Amino acid sequence: MLIGIMSDTHDNLPAIRKAVEFFNERNVDLVIHAGDYIAPFVARELGKLKAPLKGVFGNNDGERDGLRKALGIEDELIEVEADGMKIAVTHGTNEVLVKALAYSKLYDVVIVGHTHRYEIREVGRTILVNPGEVCGYLTGVRSVALLDTRKRVVEIFNIETGELLGAMSV
Repeated sequence: MLIGIMSDTHDNLPAIRKAVEFFNERNVDLVIHAGDYIAPFVARELGKLKAPLKGVFGNNDGERDGLRKALGIEDELIEVEADGMKIAVTHGTNEVLVKALAYSKLYDVVIVGHTHRYEIREVGRTILVNPGEVCGYLTGVRSVALLDTRKRVVEIFNIETGELLGAMSV
């Protein structure tokens, strides 16, 4: 399964459009959003995904009722299973929770956002993935990640240039 990973879209419709195009061109099977959509109108662009969308709330998601209705977002923490891999998703605001998930040995991958900085690192036997920010507001880099559960590889890409920014085996 090929999973697209995004976070921190912050209502930036042109950037969301670019991320959706990136995922659709690569025929991802699922897209995971690690929070900070901001407002329900982002559903207009996210609805163009050819794959299902699963996600969590971020600390800036103020219109939670609208996001629930528009995108089906329900919680601040979800679990996803794909090809035998266990994945936890949270926005990353609570560092204690992120560490607990990563060190629990219950998950192969923990996905976070919040910092707007892309990162892939090993924490014990778990891979911690932050796809960076789709919006590009803080770092100037619009990035997303791809997780190939069959090849057991995660890669981070700049969606403007297509440049590979980082990769790690899971």
